[in-house]
Amino acid sequence: MTQSARPAAPDFTLAASNGKEVSLHDYRGKKLVIYFYPKDNTPTCTTESCDFRDFNGKFAEYGAEVMGISPDDLKAHDKFIAKHELPFLLLSDPEHHVAGRYGVWALKKLYGREYMGIVRSTFLIDEEGRIAAEWRNVRVKNHVQTVLGAVKSLS
Repeated sequence: MTQSARPAAPDFTLAASNGKEVSLHDYRGKKLVIYFYPKDNTPTCTTESCDFRDFNGKFAEYGAEVMGISPDDLKAHDKFIAKHELPFLLLSDPEHHVAGRYGVWALKKLYGREYMGIVRSTFLIDEEGRIAAEWRNVRVKNHVQTVLGAVKSLS
């Protein structure tokens, strides 16, 4: 996809784990990896977050920052960050406004039960604020390496 054909990433402002409000436009001029995940301190979300933690230096080498977004509150994020030594920001989207704008707040099914929830998804935003790549219904195994490969291809 050429840069001009890339759709603009929906802008947002959310409370972040650093105690500030963070907006997408704050990252203009940088590559940004945003991963949406359902819940802090659950097995798959922990694995995914720790994978991003372990590769955070590699993302930085290619000029990309990583952030996670979930419906959890900042207190839960603080505990999650401390427990797993996460080096990047986690943003709180309790009303699912940003998840909705990115199309990741959706009807899910589990054991025949339907409910609304976060569809695990990752977005790579380029320096111009456009979506360079997206992964939906993510399977965590090797996902971070795939995202890193996409970041490298933008460099």
